[in-house]
Amino acid sequence: MASKSWMTLMLLLLITWPESTSCDGQTDPPEDLVISDLGHLGHLQIRWSPPASFMNMTECSKLYQLEYFNTYKNSWTAIRTVQPEHLAQFDLMKEVRVRVYTLLTGPCIGGTMVKSTRYTELVQKPSSTGVAGTAVQDFVCVYHNRQYLECNWGGNPKMPANSRQNLYFWHKGLKQADECPKYLISDGTRSGCNFTGNSLPEFSDINFCINGSSPEGPLKTTFFSLQIQNKMKLETTEELHLETGPGKQLKLHWEAPVWNSPGHCLEWEVEHKQEGPNGKIATISTKQMSLTLPFEHDSQRNCFRVRSKVNKYCAERSFWSEWSRPICHPENKEVAPEPGWDMVPIYVYIAVAITAILVLSLCVGLVFRRISRRVKKPDSLLTNLFTRNAVGSAREA
Repeated sequence: MASKSWMTLMLLLLITWPESTSCDGQTDPPEDLVISDLGHLGHLQIRWSPPASFMNMTECSKLYQLEYFNTYKNSWTAIRTVQPEHLAQFDLMKEVRVRVYTLLTGPCIGGTMVKSTRYTELVQKPSSTGVAGTAVQDFVCVYHNRQYLECNWGGNPKMPANSRQNLYFWHKGLKQADECPKYLISDGTRSGCNFTGNSLPEFSDINFCINGSSPEGPLKTTFFSLQIQNKMKLETTEELHLETGPGKQLKLHWEAPVWNSPGHCLEWEVEHKQEGPNGKIATISTKQMSLTLPFEHDSQRNCFRVRSKVNKYCAERSFWSEWSRPICHPENKEVAPEPGWDMVPIYVYIAVAITAILVLSLCVGLVFRRISRRVKKPDSLLTNLFTRNAVGSAREA
């Protein structure tokens, strides 16, 4: 009985052995790996074909493991898929490195999963076209109060004169890349792009490309990718209120800027400045829109100002808003300055100058009138003399 069971077990091993050896780690990797640029400024299509040996493995499920080097995170990213293609985001200014394995699972390997020890790999070098040293620098985008995006860049010191930059952008809502709707000009050169009126999606990669031309040849192409909610900058806080409370307390409260997001997304910084001989400045972080602090001396002046930004739970990174106008306790008592030449408004100087010119003009006019009178008197005497002589001669005749 035992020998019969042993023979049955051996027969089962012989039946399954050939397929098990073909389904171990020696299976073939995928073939015909291709990376295609669809004009989406770094959003590339990766495609491959199954190995020919898959045709004989009807009892196994076929999968693929795609791995690509993510230069934004400086690490490898791996995904598993049944489809022989995938779309992924790359920085086209760096190497594109992709490799793909085959995966088998099913009865042929006892219900486990096996990955091929070999893989198909493709490395694509970045483009080397463009005049050296002409890539733009300091590319920064700011999403103002969740209303419009503005991007700016700086020129390279080696940029040839009369160069012209072009900005293109793409996101998943566009079929093809589009050009900047409104360029910003600085010193006659394009230095940024304003997207006011253009609907750009949040929580979605937006790819940017800046290229251009110059008298010396094409400019170096630069690529950038970002999500606009991570570049948020809120409006300046306008409404601050400061009042005294019981027990020598200062109560500060303010209103959030108008924007279409929940209040828990905001965090605040309050700058507290104490003026006086032992004055100091402190910065207080808070998630509330109010603050209560004690104050010791009535004569000591306390000033506050506030700024805000979107916190890390609603955006990976964001910008602080501008500081609000300061508000103080006690308030400033404006003292009228003593009159002095340095405090005289400019229009007083102008009035004095005009008066001086008028007086001088009158004096000059009087002088000219007196001179003209003196000149006219001798003329009149001579005229009378000649007239008398003429009359006398006429009488004698």
